[in-house]
Amino acid sequence: MNTSISKKPLACFGMLLIGFLALGGSAAPAGKPPKIVFKQDVHDFGKVKQGSDLTYEFVFTNAGDDTLTIKNVETSCGCTAALVSEKKVAPGKTGKIKVTFSSRGYAGEVMKYIYVESDDPSQPRVQLKITAAVDVPPQPRIDFDRYNYDAGLLIEGDVLEAAVVVKNRGELELKFECTLQNAGFLVNGKEAKFPVKVAAGKDVDVTVRVPLTDRIGMVREFVIFKTNDPLRSTLSVTLSGYSITKDQLKQVFQKYKNILK
Repeated sequence: MNTSISKKPLACFGMLLIGFLALGGSAAPAGKPPKIVFKQDVHDFGKVKQGSDLTYEFVFTNAGDDTLTIKNVETSCGCTAALVSEKKVAPGKTGKIKVTFSSRGYAGEVMKYIYVESDDPSQPRVQLKITAAVDVPPQPRIDFDRYNYDAGLLIEGDVLEAAVVVKNRGELELKFECTLQNAGFLVNGKEAKFPVKVAAGKDVDVTVRVPLTDRIGMVREFVIFKTNDPLRSTLSVTLSGYSITKDQLKQVFQKYKNILK
């Protein structure tokens, strides 16, 4: 009788001990989730020459206790970025994002952004930034008073004639040539001699003459300009119109002669 009574406290103590150990095991702290930490999130290239290609690698570390997964890397316009390490980064290990920026076509202060998406629950999308001060050297800079010319209604056998003002907005002499099959060119009223030279801050009048022999219906031509402007070395001006025969013109006139009085 006494023996059975003495075993009950031991059984209860055993149950309590098992429960305590079970609770202690469930209350043990879990490992930290993946965490992306960049060594720096901004890089300044400083003063650079226009046209140069710039490259930089952003370094990051997985400061968590679980594997970090890079889901996506994207950029704002004007630069490219690529993950140059593995997509999965083990705890304590590092990875790299390589950014390449072409300064061609840019001037002055420039800022571009790179976005890195990962499975870090605290910051799933990290913004990186690159900056540069792009120095533009003296150069020619071409511009037109128009990029499209609509001649309207034309007669078969006539000549589509369009005038375009070519301007040099740069600091150095501009040189250009024009090409269009079967077309003639005048510069300031005289037969063109290419390359045409335009001093800084000046402009010239270019006349394009396109014969319309055997051409009926919609007319569309593209005058190609080849220049020494480093940013706009090839440009085009669109010429358009609608060509009809003389008989068609007579028919149109007869149909609308009362309106034309």
